[in-house]
Amino acid sequence: MEHKAYPNIGEDLYSATLPNGLRLCVVPKPGFRSAFAVLAVRCGGAYRRFSLDGERYQVPAGVAHYLEHKMFDLPDGDDALERLTSNGADHNAFTADDITCYHFECAGNFYEDLRLLLHLVCTPYFTEETVQKEQGIIAQEILEDRDDPVSVLYDRMLRQLYAGHPIRDRILGTVESIRQISAQTLELCYRAFYTPRNMVLCVAGDLDPAEVERIAREELPETGDDPAAVDFGPEEGMDPAEPFHREEMDVSAPQFLIGVKIAPSPTGEARLRQRLTASLALRLLLGSSSPFYQRLYAQGLLDRDFGAELDFSAGTGSLLLGGESRDPEAVLRELRKELEQISREGFDPGRFERAKRASLGARLRGLEDFESLCLALAEDLFVGYCPLDAAALLPQIQKEDCEAFLRDALLPERLALSIIAPRRT
Repeated sequence: MEHKAYPNIGEDLYSATLPNGLRLCVVPKPGFRSAFAVLAVRCGGAYRRFSLDGERYQVPAGVAHYLEHKMFDLPDGDDALERLTSNGADHNAFTADDITCYHFECAGNFYEDLRLLLHLVCTPYFTEETVQKEQGIIAQEILEDRDDPVSVLYDRMLRQLYAGHPIRDRILGTVESIRQISAQTLELCYRAFYTPRNMVLCVAGDLDPAEVERIAREELPETGDDPAAVDFGPEEGMDPAEPFHREEMDVSAPQFLIGVKIAPSPTGEARLRQRLTASLALRLLLGSSSPFYQRLYAQGLLDRDFGAELDFSAGTGSLLLGGESRDPEAVLRELRKELEQISREGFDPGRFERAKRASLGARLRGLEDFESLCLALAEDLFVGYCPLDAAALLPQIQKEDCEAFLRDALLPERLALSIIAPRRT
């Protein structure tokens, strides 16, 4: 395996690309009792149109999430979840817009649990009976999700930002769409995307990198096919498809999201630099010590649950910020004013340097969270960079870079607002 030391942050990374195409990363953590592993597949809710073996396919919304559920079935009737639990592993899985992750954390039996994880993800077993049985479980999950204002706001904002990109469709799908999913549909999607060439395995703990590689070679197929070519549709403009939306739910106070599209930089270091610049700019603009937040908090327009999320998924980029407010439209007006002022005057140099130090400190603290570290490694390797390089790159980000990001990306006319208001009595 290839070894790269990061003396500035006290970390080591062992990595390899196996003959079957799997990318493997191990971050040794000597002296720690717990260990974490994630096997990530580049396949998510937006992967609905694709070409495979010269044929074009379109599958129903929710298929990637449905596939995640059914990967825990094994042909011998063994229950993989029960076996992981009996070993003391804390296991889970999730599906996002362009990735599905299977992971576990344990304080013992790591190598045995790793074999089981790799075995179950690489052993597809679908029958019409078990697939249909799962439909009711997933339908209930969809209905519960529709009662969650946070989920409703998020899904609604993506539909406001994008006119045709499949990212606008719910990752879980709908009760109607999952009825169209069969064992044959799952087999097709598994064959299209669940190949070692489309997977990343990342682990962290007091582990032997060579032993992790040996297990991966033994448990995974010797060869791997190229994944299917995904079609996300025609390129969209930067303006939102629907700038404003308001609906009512059973909430005690208005909930809101402000969203804007972000044009992703090319993959590799350019993408990492963009993410670092954007995150630092947002800390300066919206962080708990920013003038904007302090002013609106004092006015009662924002509370402590206000936050922002930057996401690059399935060829898209988006910035979402929001929380609870008695007057979300006033928050949007104040944000536009703040952006205009920063465009004219820029950031205070002293505050910029303090924000940069705080950002670096937060990243260093995050290295002790094995789950966050491994998930970041997996997600970022798919777009060509390693998050451990961030500590060396962050000091290169200048105040002018952050100002330019806000000036170019957060144009007032590109901001969309979504509100969930209390039901009128």
